[in-house]
Amino acid sequence: MIEIKYTITDTDGMHARPAGQLVKEVGKFESSVTITKGEKTGDASRIFAIMSLGIKNGEEITLQVEGKDEVEAAAALEVFLAENL
Repeated sequence: MIEIKYTITDTDGMHARPAGQLVKEVGKFESSVTITKGEKTGDASRIFAIMSLGIKNGEEITLQVEGKDEVEAAAALEVFLAENL
């Protein structure tokens, strides 16, 4: 399992557009991806799970990537986060 920590820099936080883009990015890989903010955790392949976390600007999230393509998935997700959030 690979763990990615990222602090949201988008002034709007994790709103619908980047959440939807994250779901699409996660869907490109076989690995399972879990997103966590504080004590709440959700499946990063489901937009409602992401939106229910209420992620705001300045808050830290953690992505846990696990599966046979986890190295490639984690690398792509780190790039996605840096470019979109």
